[in-house]
Amino acid sequence: MIRIYNTLTREKEVFKPIEEGKVKMYVCGPTVYNYIHIGNSRSTVAFDTVRRYFEYRRYEVNYVSNFTDVDDKIIRTAKEMKLSPQEVADKFIEAFHEDTDALGVKKATLHPRVMENIPDIISFIEVLIHKGYAYASDGDVYYRTEKFENYGKLSDQSIKDLWVGASERLEESENVKKENPLDFALWKEAKEEEISWESPWGNGRPGWHIECSVMATKYLGDTIDIHGGGHDLTFPHHENEIAQSEAKTGEPFAHYWMHNGFVTMGESSEKMSKSLGNFVLVHDILKQVDPQVLRFFLATAHYRRPIKFSKQAVDEASINLDRIKTAFQNAEYRQTDADSSLEIDGRDLQVFEELEIQFRKEMDDDFQADNAMSVIYQFIKELNLYTERETVSRTVLEEAMGILENLMGVFGITLMETEDILESDIQALIDERNQARKDKNFMRSDEIRDFLKEQGIILDDTPQGTRWRKV
Repeated sequence: MIRIYNTLTREKEVFKPIEEGKVKMYVCGPTVYNYIHIGNSRSTVAFDTVRRYFEYRRYEVNYVSNFTDVDDKIIRTAKEMKLSPQEVADKFIEAFHEDTDALGVKKATLHPRVMENIPDIISFIEVLIHKGYAYASDGDVYYRTEKFENYGKLSDQSIKDLWVGASERLEESENVKKENPLDFALWKEAKEEEISWESPWGNGRPGWHIECSVMATKYLGDTIDIHGGGHDLTFPHHENEIAQSEAKTGEPFAHYWMHNGFVTMGESSEKMSKSLGNFVLVHDILKQVDPQVLRFFLATAHYRRPIKFSKQAVDEASINLDRIKTAFQNAEYRQTDADSSLEIDGRDLQVFEELEIQFRKEMDDDFQADNAMSVIYQFIKELNLYTERETVSRTVLEEAMGILENLMGVFGITLMETEDILESDIQALIDERNQARKDKNFMRSDEIRDFLKEQGIILDDTPQGTRWRKV
């Protein structure tokens, strides 16, 4: 029985899916104007781990995570790079996949993009206007927050306090267009020479909040099981998603709201972000740190707690991961002289099976990854003790190794070594991929990258060419 801390109710609740054995899960993805930093990857890895645990528990997970490919930051980057906004988005979506592939993140069931859903966004806004929840104003369209009952319920704030805060932040030009300072944009009038689409209100582009409401309900239905994202998205982004979605459908938007903690930097414990200028790009970290170590560091902390990123913390993660891999490899080596006919003592298997049950108990309690890892350390201690016996059973070793592999798979860690692939074959595939990218055959390019990843080979595209490295 899985229990989840629900931001909406501020308590742990038993998870009851809309459809038995299935999970409909939406997680806010990145705005693709740069490489992701370690803070961005925290959310991606945290919810990938949650997804993996549901799958370990035999749920079928329909996992949707969007790309924001229309945004002020993308438009600004496009001007700086002398590219179109779509070209900028394409570049950094590919970079996102390369970085997250290296971190062992499973691709979402679907990665929708804003540019692909403009007609649906316009239709969604038209319904809100028709119902009186939105209004057009001089080329823009705004949402009437006061009309939505219990606005602020997710972030536990009163609309009166929010109104005061909003009125203090807004410039006079914005206030003129709005009926209420707390109203937020659903559609923005196009500026000169900026990317835009035709709409009933003139040329423009979507506001940030509307895109997730549209894509979540379009691809998962009016009500979803779980909506996730970083803690900083609780307000205003997720608050506004609730207001938009529930106003349109008349149904609860999401039953469970999950938010991951921040990544902080060094001794200052300051939140990492691009706006503060204290971020570290995953693209750069992976040139110095084993991707599995970074994944282990991110995945094995409880998702709601902040993580302090430092060299010492990463080094400690490396040592702990090495302990686990060494125990697994020692057991694998011991199979060479294990006795297949040795009568099995039920207690030998029982100790490993009971530890798996304890692992589930910890993860069932709001995905307590840190507590679950304590169980893993006890598991490898018992495995080492068994491996050191004078005679060992092949069956016990195989069972124990299988359990350990499955448990570490929840955290996206691979223990089984793959057969080496010849360097000449790697280079030949890289050359083929480079040609496929030139030909804009992105399907073949992705196939080659994914195949090499399965062989433990990660590709890094640099201005000097494509480099590869083993995980």
